[in-house]
Amino acid sequence: MEPHILDAGPVLLYDGNCGFCADSVQLVLRHDRRGTLRFAPLQGKFGRTVLAGHPELEGTDSMVWVEREPTGGASRVLVRSNAGLRIAGYLGGPWRLAILGRLIPRIVRDRIYDVIARHRHQLMGSGPGCLVPASDVRERFLQ
Repeated sequence: MEPHILDAGPVLLYDGNCGFCADSVQLVLRHDRRGTLRFAPLQGKFGRTVLAGHPELEGTDSMVWVEREPTGGASRVLVRSNAGLRIAGYLGGPWRLAILGRLIPRIVRDRIYDVIARHRHQLMGSGPGCLVPASDVRERFLQ
């Protein structure tokens, strides 16, 4: 992965073929006060590079939060419920309350996440979708 990409801030990877995921990205965009979070489809060049650099992500069917290690080293990835909690923390405001989810054991949180992920194509009437970013946020989307 190009090291300088994460210098500008974290990246959220999402399923580019999922309408529910596209809706989720739109929700994050609406509530992102900082405007530093960037987005990339798992199927895109950046997403494939991250997946290749993190063999533990093989077969991952989840949103993936990618950020620079606090020590400035390589990239760090969070998946499933940990990624969701990191997104809530990043958004701040009332979303911070979701951090209380850390009180629930990760194995339980991840099972709940997996149920939602397994049925995401049927949720809220969202079928396959292609996210077309608005012109004012287009520069925040990586290929």
